[in-house]
Formats: sequence, structure tokens, C-alpha cells
Amino acid sequence: MRRSSMTLFSDPTCQYSHRVRIVLAEKGVTVDIEDIDPGAVTEEILEANPYGTLPTLVDRDLALYESKVVMEYLDERFPHPPLLPVYPVARAQSRLWIHRIEKDWCSLIAQILHNPESKQAEEARKELRESLITIASIFTDMPYFMSEEFTLVDCCLGPILWRLPEFGIELPVNRQLKPLHDYMERLFERPSFQESLTDLELEIRQ
Repeated sequence: MRRSSMTLFSDPTCQYSHRVRIVLAEKGVTVDIEDIDPGAVTEEILEANPYGTLPTLVDRDLALYESKVVMEYLDERFPHPPLLPVYPVARAQSRLWIHRIEKDWCSLIAQILHNPESKQAEEARKELRESLITIASIFTDMPYFMSEEFTLVDCCLGPILWRLPEFGIELPVNRQLKPLHDYMERLFERPSFQESLTDLELEIRQ
């Protein structure tokens, strides 16, 4: 498959597509974004991605899938602004945090979405909520996740935090959690974050 312009096949409700859209907006990349129902993946996508998963990015002769691969490709292809640290140790640390977000939190989210009314979902909700409360203090000293600058880690965290109402998770507003609420506000007000939101995602917090 070859297209004359860069195309992102995106699920308009999924956090993994959302994180890629944030990166594209942050970089100011000209891209065709095609909203796709994950239950009705087209032949064109299957030709580019044998797994038929979203997001799938097509850049001329190149087809990429798996959101982390796509995000890193975009960060290298469009170096400004950089969304990973320059130094290898810090870059590795960022990659590890993204891995932990997926391992610790995205796995809980999958349980919640699979069967929202189940006991397993309720336990996952409680665990995710407590985990978020635990990290609140790290935003006291730095505006972004363990960083002075907005990075790919924040691109992964933002879509999760935006979807908390959808997951049935409410974070109390108190002094302990103020740094986390301030961080969420900083993320959500970024022009790139606002630009990345689909109509369906906007409805989550209307």
C-alpha cells in the first residue's frame, strides 16, 4: 500500500490511538486521520498491518503499528519538539516508565472495559485509583511526569487520565491530590491535547 500523504488509521475511542494523535498534534504533522471502527477493519489496513489493529500509520511505503513503535518513529522523523530525552540513560528510563504504564495500568483498564460490572473490574478500578493517588506527589516538583518537559510518557498518561470518568474512577479533590489535578489540567489544556480529541472522546468529559 502506498499513499501520497501520511495516514493514521485511528480508533476514535481508544487510548492507544489517542496517544499517537497527541504526538502528531504536538509535532504539527500534516496527516490524514481516518476514524475506523475496530470491529470493521478494512482490507487496506489488513494489507498494511497483518494483525488488523489500531492505530496503524502509513507513511508512503512504510506501514507501522503498535502505538509505542509509531510514537518513537514520529519523534525521530520529526525531531522538533523532541518528546524523548537526549541522553541514553534518560531515554531508557522514559521507555521503562511507558512499559510500566502498560504493564501496571493498561492491564487494569483492559479488565475494567472487558466487563465493567464484574467483581474483577471493581477490583481493577480500586487498584488503579489507589495507584494514581500514590503517584500524585511526584508532580509537586516537576510539571510533567518525572520531567521538566512534556514527553512521550505524558502522551501515554494523558489519554488514561482523560478517560477516568469512563472507567468509573473519581479522584477526590484534596490537598494530597492537588499536584495530580494540576498536572491533569496542564495536560488537558495543551493545544496538542485539545487538537487530538475526537468528538467521542470530548463527550467523556462534557
